[in-house]
Amino acid sequence: MKKTFLVISLLAATAAAAYAADDPIAARKSLMQANGAAAGASAGMMKGEIAYSPAVAKAAIASFNATAHTFGDYFPEGSDMGADTHASPKIWEDRAGFDAELAKFQTAVAAAMQASGKDGPADLDAFKAAVGPIFGTCKSCHEGYQVRQ
Repeated sequence: MKKTFLVISLLAATAAAAYAADDPIAARKSLMQANGAAAGASAGMMKGEIAYSPAVAKAAIASFNATAHTFGDYFPEGSDMGADTHASPKIWEDRAGFDAELAKFQTAVAAAMQASGKDGPADLDAFKAAVGPIFGTCKSCHEGYQVRQ
């Protein structure tokens, strides 16, 4: 039951971004919520708090993949304004640097997708090896391009 809930939560959070397309800030937030759900499930399995499941691992990686391919589209000029955004002005001041961070994320996620195969990573060690670099890119981007509130 817990696995089903996690998978449904990941998919629902990812789908929510589609409904927020006319509001780039809302879309970014929805995608980051999906990433947060995927990261939470991943960390739970990595820490042994949640039993490892290849299906949940695959769903988490797929959620990261959806974000990696769409997130950069939701930073048009002018979307740095708004009371409810954590996006740093540095994104628009250093767009090349931000795009480089997104490219690192995409590369890490592509490698994880490849490693996860059809049914998900075979075991927890394989999952850790696939997801560890994703977490590294998340941290790097958040440190440089997110305003902590």
